[in-house]
Amino acid sequence: QGETMLPDDIKNEEYTKLIKYFLAALTLPEQDMWVNLSPYEHDRIIPDNFGQTEMGRDLLSQDYILKQLTASLIYPEEELGQKFWDRVQKRALELYGTVDVPLNTFNKVWIVPDQVIVYEKDSTAWILTSHLKVMLEQDYKAMINNLNKDILGTDRLAQDQVQELTAAASQVVREVVIPEIEKEVNEGRNFALLRQIYQSMILATWYKRALKDSLLAKVYADKNKLMGLNLDHPAVNQRIY
Repeated sequence: QGETMLPDDIKNEEYTKLIKYFLAALTLPEQDMWVNLSPYEHDRIIPDNFGQTEMGRDLLSQDYILKQLTASLIYPEEELGQKFWDRVQKRALELYGTVDVPLNTFNKVWIVPDQVIVYEKDSTAWILTSHLKVMLEQDYKAMINNLNKDILGTDRLAQDQVQELTAAASQVVREVVIPEIEKEVNEGRNFALLRQIYQSMILATWYKRALKDSLLAKVYADKNKLMGLNLDHPAVNQRIY
């Protein structure tokens, strides 16, 4: 919530970081601000220009934390994970009469903007609401890459059966796991950077629309002018992947 008291030097570092986030969101086209850590899309990690910025690097690192959180929440030794696997096994029993089937689930968890409310007065804007929504989709590419693998047990089921079981597991993920992730994304300490990035994007979007005739917007907005925003070590994105 931004309630932690910071010494002046750390505070100045935070302000500088937020300004860089805002400027990156202002100069980069909206369609270029995304990250992707799918192990089956190594050529689609982050757009080149976005990958040169601190905001791109930090968003990629937040996606990495998202993957870790998702995995931890379906870990069978924890209460929520046990609830998840109990329901998946129950569905497998209904479909095939046994729980001795591969229960690997091929799902992709991702985060998208949700409701935003910006209050304007004169040339000033305040963000009143900025909620993020956690979504789930079946990762078809991951499933295809893992068919007929004995180490996963997918060699024992036909493709349509794997799809059916994955769909059943996806429904359980939506009901059990996604609400917990969404709460952490919008309130938890682990995703503070993500929320800062999101709010920087919101303010940059407001600026582009409300002040589109300003000199800064005309010469800088959506122009990919990254001087001063570049990473010292651009290879860090590959290391995160």
